[in-house]
Amino acid sequence: QVQLVESGGGLVQAGGSLRLSCAASGRTFSSYYMGWFRQAPGKEREFVAAIRWSSSSTYYASSVKGRFTISRDNAKTAVDLQMNSLKPEDTAVYYCAAKMYGGSFFTATEYVHWGQGTQVTVSS
Repeated sequence: QVQLVESGGGLVQAGGSLRLSCAASGRTFSSYYMGWFRQAPGKEREFVAAIRWSSSSTYYASSVKGRFTISRDNAKTAVDLQMNSLKPEDTAVYYCAAKMYGGSFFTATEYVHWGQGTQVTVSS
């Protein structure tokens, strides 16, 4: 069965950086999109970034484009999210997710597999 385990969250000041990692196991992910989503208190879960495993094509929400970078590590079967120039509005629980190709890579409900989430808090 698919397991996704996030790590790397924490508390950082505005303007700082954090790197999240999602360790994936349970199957071969060559036909998968791997995504990062986030959910702030009282808000819906929103798309942050996604990567197509086989081609490493990347996709970003407009709110993070230019500040965040998603990448994959074949050796570790992991997907990382490098977050730079963090803002207080980036504060949320960040989730790693996986889905097979097809449909929309930015729609949370299309993702079947989810990690437990990791808290990111950006202080002003």
